[in-house]
Amino acid sequence: MLRIEHVSKTFPGVKALNKVSLEVHAGQVHAICGENGAGKSTLMNCLVGAVQPDEGQLYWENEPVSIRSFQQAARLGISIVYQELSIIDSLSVGENIFAGHPPLTRFGMIDFAEQNHQVRKMLVRLGMAALDPGQKTGLLSVAARQMIELGKALIVRPRLLILDEPTASLTDKESKVLFSIIREISQQGTAVVYISHRMPEIMQISDRITVLKDGSYQGTFPTNEITVDQLIQKMVGRALTTFQAKSHATSEVVLHVQNLSGKGFQNVSFEIKKGEIVGFAGLVGAGRTELALAIFGETPALSGTIELEGQPFLPQSPREAIQKGIAYVPQERKWLGLFMEKSIVENIASSQLEKGWYRKHIHEKNAQELCRNRAIRTPSVWQQVRKLSGGNQQKVVLAKWLNTRPELLIVDEPTHGVDVGAKAEIYELLKEQTKAGKSVMLISSELPELLALSDRVLVMYQGQIVKEITREQATEENLLHYASGRTDSISSP
Repeated sequence: MLRIEHVSKTFPGVKALNKVSLEVHAGQVHAICGENGAGKSTLMNCLVGAVQPDEGQLYWENEPVSIRSFQQAARLGISIVYQELSIIDSLSVGENIFAGHPPLTRFGMIDFAEQNHQVRKMLVRLGMAALDPGQKTGLLSVAARQMIELGKALIVRPRLLILDEPTASLTDKESKVLFSIIREISQQGTAVVYISHRMPEIMQISDRITVLKDGSYQGTFPTNEITVDQLIQKMVGRALTTFQAKSHATSEVVLHVQNLSGKGFQNVSFEIKKGEIVGFAGLVGAGRTELALAIFGETPALSGTIELEGQPFLPQSPREAIQKGIAYVPQERKWLGLFMEKSIVENIASSQLEKGWYRKHIHEKNAQELCRNRAIRTPSVWQQVRKLSGGNQQKVVLAKWLNTRPELLIVDEPTHGVDVGAKAEIYELLKEQTKAGKSVMLISSELPELLALSDRVLVMYQGQIVKEITREQATEENLLHYASGRTDSISSP
């Protein structure tokens, strides 16, 4: 169906693609994997007309083609679902799904009855039958909006569907719906290109896997003929050792929370000790992020008490929390963690602008040091962060907040959308903090991450802490058991 031959693309200071060739077959799920910065997104942008290759040729149905726009790609039958959502919050679910191509009456007017009929059918297919097509998408959860984005791509019945990190914001239930749809459309002859950092997903859903590294093609392999370890070695150029976190926890309490209640959580009590990583497990909507935002002063706590290093503390704003030595790395780095059009220097400096005059040369030197120490790969510290890979963007967010030298670092999904190599680097960075006597509140939906890093795991369900599990007791099974609302003990096998 699609053939890519010797495609190259260069951006200032970066060879994003270097003579990449591969084939995508009808009725197959073709996974593309590689570290952040490997060239996956650039290659996909070439396929939908967002970027023009410097050299090489695309073939569609064995005919040479030059794709110059999203509209031309759509006419060929190519649809893409980006990791960054393109839906418009002020429009309804139906208007977003049919954006740009609503069904029309014979008089050329929008046929709202037909539109609603088709949208309802699509919502059933997406496992969202209870959702009103007239609902404004801005009121929906991130996961629900991601599913609407998928519906928008499916409604045009694409011949080639490109999915970029499609499960990054989805719950397990929604991911199962997605996989069911992928199997359904591939059986009908649709080709699917699946980009993900999640190795179990790739092994579960794909027929073939192509690996990119530093913009170069490393090979295409039948999924049933390659192991996860072999894939990772081809992606990063080395074998990754299993991360074994050593505890640096002491007996000194840094944060003590007692009967805290607020929007999305009730009667929460826990403590974090100096040098300790406390993990927070739970399903989407369990109240973990809401709790973190209250501790950071972004949203008010309605009742209860907080003590920070033995002193009463109830922040009224993030500024107050920062001044007291608390930093918060948000889940959505592009919208909440970074100024995407600003440079690395300016982003790192943004957390310290209240400390005096902005001195360009001092902040530049500081950014250069942080980029070296945090393995932030960039041609210049004055590079706009929007031009960095996802993993390097995440490391900029972490560098920005670590630059405040916090005593308590709150990280919300710290490895969301980053590759295995960058993930290992972020793990090391967090452990460096605890080794230096700092404390970490870790919110993660990745159970292996919680198990690898946490000294203790607190499980939240419907806004409450329902279980505390020690490192020795913690398994994926019992974390899921309590996160789903079960209160009974797990029986031994």
